[in-house]
Amino acid sequence: MDKNASLQTRRGKAVPRGVATAYPIFADRAENAELWDVEGRRFVDFAGGIAVLNTGHRHPKVMAAVAAQTERFTHTCFQVVAYEPYVALAERLNALAPGAQAKKTIFLTTGAEAVENAVKIARVATGRRGVIAFAGGFHGRTLLTMGLTGKVVPYKTAMGPFPTEIYHAPYPIALHGVSVEDSLAAINTIFKADIEPEQVAAIIIEPVTGEGGFYQAPFEFLVELRKLCDRHGILLIADEIQTGFARTGRMFAIEHSGVVPDMITVAKSVAGGFPLSGVIGKAEVMDAVAPGGLGGTYGGNPVACAAGLAVLDVIEEEGLLQRSRDIGKRLTDRLQGLAGRMTARCIGEVRGLGAMVAVEIVSPADGRTPDPDLTKALTAKCLENGLIVLSCGIYGNVVRILVPLTAADAVIDEGLDILEGSLIAVAQRPAA
Repeated sequence: MDKNASLQTRRGKAVPRGVATAYPIFADRAENAELWDVEGRRFVDFAGGIAVLNTGHRHPKVMAAVAAQTERFTHTCFQVVAYEPYVALAERLNALAPGAQAKKTIFLTTGAEAVENAVKIARVATGRRGVIAFAGGFHGRTLLTMGLTGKVVPYKTAMGPFPTEIYHAPYPIALHGVSVEDSLAAINTIFKADIEPEQVAAIIIEPVTGEGGFYQAPFEFLVELRKLCDRHGILLIADEIQTGFARTGRMFAIEHSGVVPDMITVAKSVAGGFPLSGVIGKAEVMDAVAPGGLGGTYGGNPVACAAGLAVLDVIEEEGLLQRSRDIGKRLTDRLQGLAGRMTARCIGEVRGLGAMVAVEIVSPADGRTPDPDLTKALTAKCLENGLIVLSCGIYGNVVRILVPLTAADAVIDEGLDILEGSLIAVAQRPAA
């Protein structure tokens, strides 16, 4: 039995089946945008640990910062004995987040923790209870964040009941027939049918949906959402857990719209592969919670904070904001060209903001119906050919590209070659 199969057998006996893994391979080592499994096979990595590795696997500057911190101490619990890396990283993020007003940051461990704390802060700051989220959004796997998440399978199936006072509006997606006006009208319907706006603490939105399919909220929608929140005293939370830290060509995706949110939730690429998350917000909002009301044993771990400081250095020193835009153009140009050349009409749309790029896979029979089976076949064929890439979307028919922004052009092109060849192979094969 080969090593991957042997480990898969052991995994099946030791790990619950609810912890799904996309592919039956086990990592041995990785560098930048390449990964090798335990059998020595090399893969181009277009997944980046689900948007965690904008600075690549094991960036030398991040690894050096981590090594230096581990030589000093690895944990004190910030609520027991504080340390400078936490404060220094908060200072830098406060300065980088949009808006001229004073800001403060709390650090936690996971994206779901960040979202939960943002909701806690919003409720205390406003004295209100309700939260509005959007269909297709993903905000985490805890009970509260599952309630906020707008996708049932696989995240919410048989997991309820969920917390009350959470309401969902449709996310504006022109491709799926939902306009900006439709989404705004739906929010107003919530105000009339479910909860008065004076009892809504926050509206939370991903500027670009992650698990929901990489759909970009139109800038005019975000502007109108900000106006609506201001009109009713509602706090606006931008969930930037997947979109942040140069992925879209700006430090935060919300910056493209010119909108300043009240809070931003961050995680994933904030620390280059080390577990760290946070909430950045307006100082008066963040200070609403009394001492002792926020925190966590591992939140803002000093090793992760040291990694986070190094990540910010890398983004600045290596020009990753511009690099993201350049990669995005490289990806979209190539994929749009492929869509035009293919005889099988299976690419419904190529979209992207910076290097957050997606391909909507549709049925070749009509060129528009979401085709999750073809998408699954495509990602499997890609792995077979040496590329790790993930699907997403409400219908499971979107291929998303999250290649590290530090990847060399040659590696990106190699991954695109594999993606193109794999799509041609699965789209042209006879139906099962």
